[in-house]
Amino acid sequence: MPRRNAVSVHRVIQDLESLYDPPRSFLTWETPFELLIATILSARCTDAQVNKVTPGLFRTYRTPEDYVKASVAAVEKDIHSCGTFRMKTKNIRSLCRKLIEEFGGKVPQTMQELVSLSGVGRKTASIVLYAAFGQQEGIAVDTHVQRLSLRLGLSMHQTPEKIERDLMAQVPREKWGVLNTLMISHGRAVCTGRNRKCGACIFKDACPSSLTRGKRDLATKRVDGVWQSV
Repeated sequence: MPRRNAVSVHRVIQDLESLYDPPRSFLTWETPFELLIATILSARCTDAQVNKVTPGLFRTYRTPEDYVKASVAAVEKDIHSCGTFRMKTKNIRSLCRKLIEEFGGKVPQTMQELVSLSGVGRKTASIVLYAAFGQQEGIAVDTHVQRLSLRLGLSMHQTPEKIERDLMAQVPREKWGVLNTLMISHGRAVCTGRNRKCGACIFKDACPSSLTRGKRDLATKRVDGVWQSV
């Protein structure tokens, strides 16, 4: 649930839309399959780094069959710089086999089917459904969405699953998809993880975490007596 002194969702969406015009995804892709792979690679990795890797990757691996036919070592080498490459390789090869065996090699278009794929959770599925298929089935809660939701008071929870439920209850469904990229835009430009620029923030007069109002960062929690970022 939101805090009593939260910035209203209506204002958050309206003000962010006045500042930013983000793409459906900050990842580079041309097909739903490419977006699915890129989104999996982006876990614990920056979009910028993934976008450096995927042009060459997508020239080498054009279909699910290409990932399955390639050796584990080859795929690991090609995605190594995206981090956690062994687990990502395992998940990618597994989901590619399932795409071939159960979905005719195509990326499914429902939340239930997508999250049945290895390495695909609600965040990844929500991004793919919105960006590739224009479907509003969830709100992708990454680190930026998590941080801004807590700072603006839109949720009092700290886990992505509970934050998503809070946001879905407040945000009009037609804005579920774009909320992610709007918050990412603001999180990168102003409401950063460290050294947040509250003085330049459009919400500085109302944000319950605003430094300009002498407020504590609500996107932190006390651990052993020390406030740490969530």
